Amino acid sequence: MRLATLSNGQPDGCLILVSRDACRYLSAVGITNTLQQAIEQWDSVEPALRQLADRLEQGDGDVLDESRLLAPLPRAWQWLDGSAFPQHGELMQKAFNLPPIETDRPLMYQGLSDRFLSGTQDVVLPSEADGIDFEGEFGIITDAVPMGTSAQDALPHIKLVLLINDWSLRAIAPIEMKTGFGWVQAKPACSVAPFAVTPDELGDAWQDGRVHLPLQVHVNDVWFGNPHGGEMAFGFHELVAHAARTRDLVAGTILGSGTVSNANFEEVGSCCVSERRAIEMIEKGEPQTPFLSFGDHVSLGVAGNNRSVFGNINQQIIAANF
Repeated sequence: MRLATLSNGQPDGCLILVSRDACRYLSAVGITNTLQQAIEQWDSVEPALRQLADRLEQGDGDVLDESRLLAPLPRAWQWLDGSAFPQHGELMQKAFNLPPIETDRPLMYQGLSDRFLSGTQDVVLPSEADGIDFEGEFGIITDAVPMGTSAQDALPHIKLVLLINDWSLRAIAPIEMKTGFGWVQAKPACSVAPFAVTPDELGDAWQDGRVHLPLQVHVNDVWFGNPHGGEMAFGFHELVAHAARTRDLVAGTILGSGTVSNANFEEVGSCCVSERRAIEMIEKGEPQTPFLSFGDHVSLGVAGNNRSVFGNINQQIIAANF
């Protein structure tokens, strides 16, 4: 199934089902009003939602206007972002002469979750001097996960898969990291592609709790990278188990993979400016690619035959008007 949230003037919008060709939709109101409500009662509403999805594939439904879509979960109880692609961390450590992080645990932080931008909203930020950057990653939405859930038992709790742009302000990040209290100013609201999909919608691309698809990035219509999501050191089920070790996870928890990064970065490029700058520092002694500026456009999608599965993120960065 492919689910989305249609703007209706309310903070959480209304839940709709979307056809595989992204041309038609049917409202889920009457079954459940919002995606948050659906996740909270997934086992009871899933059969009826799948019936709507079947009707769509038979030609039923209204014409979809993607410009009316919000993020699938416009706000969430919890957003946990991992860093599950070791190549990204290794490049940053080498470029900045940082010691490796000595741990066998997944890396994860808790970020801003009271709002998620849609895939077409302008990204409003205060200053170009903050080092504006994007981070292309995959994500998942869970139902309620009990404390102590094992990685094996966590897989069935993964109900939906997402495509996310985790915006970052690189000039602020090291200042906040030094405090030891985590990020606040360096991590504005994330953007999410319009469609949240059930894992079965990905077919063979969903394996071992990982999205085995290339994430394609363009900046100002110029190719930036298309690394593959299959190189996660920890699958999403392992990230869920890590997060749930000492607490329950509420239904509607969103969990991210961190920046998608591959060992053959020379061929496939990167999913963030900071990583490309790190590669330039290693190879050429100094960074050459600038961070983003107001007016720049960033586009994220999935390359290949599954291009439309999540829909696309296409956004412009604009200056805040204080």
